[in-house]
Amino acid sequence: MSRVRPEVLHLPQRGGAPLAPPGRHTVVVGGGIAGIAAATVLSERGVQVSLLEREPSLGGRAGGFPHRLQSGETIEMERGFHAFFRQYYNLRALLRRIDPELSMLAPLPDYPILGPAGMLQSFRGLPKRTPLQIMALTWKTPHLRLRDLLRVNGLAALEMLRFDPARTYARFDGLSAREYLDSLGFPESARRMLFDVFSHSFFNPEQQLSAAELLMSFHFYFTGNAEGLIFDVVKRPLTHALWQPFEAHLRARGVNVSTGTRVSRVSRTKDGRLRVEHDGEPIEADDMVLALDVSGLKDLVARSPALAGLSAVAALELTSPFAVLRLWLDRPLRADRAAFAGTTGVGLLDNISCYERFQDESASWARQHGGSVVELHAYAVPSGLDERAIRADLLAGLHAFYPETREARVLDECMLLRQDCPAFPPGGHRLRPTPQTALSDVTLAGDFVDVPLPCALMERATASGFLAANVLLARLGVAPEPLRSVPQQGLLSPVTLARAPEARHAAAPAAF
Repeated sequence: MSRVRPEVLHLPQRGGAPLAPPGRHTVVVGGGIAGIAAATVLSERGVQVSLLEREPSLGGRAGGFPHRLQSGETIEMERGFHAFFRQYYNLRALLRRIDPELSMLAPLPDYPILGPAGMLQSFRGLPKRTPLQIMALTWKTPHLRLRDLLRVNGLAALEMLRFDPARTYARFDGLSAREYLDSLGFPESARRMLFDVFSHSFFNPEQQLSAAELLMSFHFYFTGNAEGLIFDVVKRPLTHALWQPFEAHLRARGVNVSTGTRVSRVSRTKDGRLRVEHDGEPIEADDMVLALDVSGLKDLVARSPALAGLSAVAALELTSPFAVLRLWLDRPLRADRAAFAGTTGVGLLDNISCYERFQDESASWARQHGGSVVELHAYAVPSGLDERAIRADLLAGLHAFYPETREARVLDECMLLRQDCPAFPPGGHRLRPTPQTALSDVTLAGDFVDVPLPCALMERATASGFLAANVLLARLGVAPEPLRSVPQQGLLSPVTLARAPEARHAAAPAAF
């Protein structure tokens, strides 16, 4: 069975001095989760940090911005719903810097998946240990029958329990997620309800997503995760709950936080230090963490001869666009609707969120207006569709799943169509950069960076930020930030099977 407690990784080394030598200065470019994580660790160890962010506020793709409704009310709009899974150990450790009890989070009771013609898949009440949760899910799902299971490709399905970083990426990175899922032989209804929503959650179309990345994510979120599949949500808009408090926290630690400033070029001074040119006065620094999105990173490297050693980032790609449509309706949803539901099989729609069920600002609006705040997402939107076509498709999906909205009047709406999430294409893993680069004084952080632990999305951004800071701290002989992880291998991986049973079932975390 899976370990009860997470593994603890001390990377890149254990031990060291508690603080850096006086006068050390690091510039962190990018104020998303990865940049905040790096700036936090460096400042805690005595490094002078300058954090530069091009947007008006921190948060990156998890950030928000004020939006004025037609009524004159100003609310906080975000770039989409964010799930805070309980195995996001490193993100939670970061959030505890501003909220030690994590009181900003609230649990959701279920993670339902809705399909066509009333199809429903619930993940409520599953055991948290492997393989018990798989057995329970197989038994409870209405979309798999015994004769279906007899037709499934058992050897291919067992790969979900055999995750091993080296082996899985060597064998499956060249395949697409679609090719792997096709090989399973699951009936269409079961595949749709058990796999489609999951694979779409990483913004990449199945045919353009590495099968190894899919298997890693399946291990991280389900088969290797002792926390369960149910997640938490933030009770307030992310700007108020997370990023404004983090900006105040970092400033209190002496971090020079500059928002609304764009870095245009990085060069070298005569003595070899880094010189960062941005909208304000140039900054000289000993080290740098580049925590930009893919496009921003590629653009900065292309314009900076001093970063020529990072030419490999040119191979990074963006995946398809994603769409967010938030609606302020004149009437509430039916009382039994979930706060969040994944959807599949009806147009572009991938999920529906009812914001007044968990977020205070939306709850206040709903009470005042007697309505509902509903958000619709479409991931991996096909090229060639304009906003009008996407909006119409999303509304049709909402009406199909929640018929009570067909007569609802849209009092206000806000739509975002963005293309800035990283691609994880078949064969791309070997080209993916790590936090440590060919430049000893420059590290990388972001959710596209390859890190030595299973994770994705916000957790990968956090882990990469911690590791980017650790690499720089290691040069100074300073103690690293520990990282926590789900088990590194699956229950049936060759490495796990080779261990003694008592080691496999140990409750105490392992240290590396």
